[in-house]
Amino acid sequence: MLNKFLQNLTDITYPTIDQIKNEKWDIEGRLLGSNQIFKFDVRPVDIKDNKLEKVGYLKTKADKIVFETERDWVIFDAKEINKYIETHKLKDILLEDLLKNTDWNIVLPKK
Repeated sequence: MLNKFLQNLTDITYPTIDQIKNEKWDIEGRLLGSNQIFKFDVRPVDIKDNKLEKVGYLKTKADKIVFETERDWVIFDAKEINKYIETHKLKDILLEDLLKNTDWNIVLPKK
């Protein structure tokens, strides 16, 4: 998954082993056409019955969380997702709900 997502980034930096262990992010870079550098959590996520399953992402120090669908990369703000989950006391999250109920999200078609 990470290797496929790299096509969307420039100015790439990889985390140290300590950062991977303690900060839980996978790659840092600039989205194509953007001027800001972000840390991304790109760990695999399962989508079953349109419900997202991703273990441990509430503890990430990443700026953005990336979900891979069949056709797209869907990127959300990590703090916004965490606040949404905590506020609504959710265990299961629908991708469609996140898209409707978050202010910061980007859908990038796969190349």
